[in-house]
Amino acid sequence: MPSSRRTFLTSAAAAAISGPLIAFEAAAQGKTIVNMQLGWITGGNQIGEVCAKAMGYYEAEGLEMRIQPGGPNVDGVAVVASGRFEIGQVSSSPSLMLAASQELPVICFAAGCQRHPYTFYSLKKNPVREPKDFVGKKVGIQSTGIILLRALLAQNKISEKEVTIVPIGAEMTPLLTGQVDVVTGWETNTSALKVLGPDRVGMSLWDAGVKLYALPYYATAETLKTKSDALAKYLRATAKGWAYAHANRDQAVALLVKEYPNLIAADERQAIDVMLSFSFGPQTKAEGWGTMDAAVWQQQIDLYAALGQFTKHTPKLSEVMTLDVLGKTADARPRIG
Repeated sequence: MPSSRRTFLTSAAAAAISGPLIAFEAAAQGKTIVNMQLGWITGGNQIGEVCAKAMGYYEAEGLEMRIQPGGPNVDGVAVVASGRFEIGQVSSSPSLMLAASQELPVICFAAGCQRHPYTFYSLKKNPVREPKDFVGKKVGIQSTGIILLRALLAQNKISEKEVTIVPIGAEMTPLLTGQVDVVTGWETNTSALKVLGPDRVGMSLWDAGVKLYALPYYATAETLKTKSDALAKYLRATAKGWAYAHANRDQAVALLVKEYPNLIAADERQAIDVMLSFSFGPQTKAEGWGTMDAAVWQQQIDLYAALGQFTKHTPKLSEVMTLDVLGKTADARPRIG
């Protein structure tokens, strides 16, 4: 399966499909070891798990949490689908739709971010504030992100011929030098965005009508059926970790930097406010951290089907997501918005 059909763009510094992989195995003292193998560079995306581990939330659920660093060459969906590990997390929800379309039996059971942070950036002197402003613009974008631009244009009935695509790498300097009018990145990547300065103008993919989830958690259909209790324990503890980070931001950053000394506390403190604005919102206030909307998933499936992204078959909603684990943990997941 070509990677362009299987993967989805992450932040400028991360691989598209890579994500945490979580394996359950027997441990001493009756605990279950949870190995969380990261497919991307460790950072603020894991701050909720770091807090849950440090505050003893996993231990209270009978779990022993171990976060393992990853690299850019981990195909998380394929590994989890093979049965080697039981839970995974990818950067973006379309990865799971594309996997399901290829008959890989992976299903999302929670969403780490309620809105996707993927954003198109321009400058005040030549701004793109709404989709119609793309007409006549040169958009600098990584090859794996082109489908996102196509989705945005299709959703807003703009011809692809009216936009010039300029392939670039992860850097954002082409916007400053005038080579392009627009670049892309995650709003949560505050360190990378500093180069654009105060004159940057951001328009998120979500606000442009393409509603995707970021940091979705998933497992195989078999794991969801046979180990739903273990998944519920993990989700309860993780939700409490994210709630702790929300309420104790300075302390959460201190715990993150203690766990990963290579991170810069000042940068992470700035980033956590942005990350939490995507992890919490009206939906989590009503239904708890990690919640998701089946209608949003169906909209994603319909849009990607219209763009011809499903080469084998268009997946059914039930092949892509489930609300069962969220239902089992509804009373325990903190409701913050």
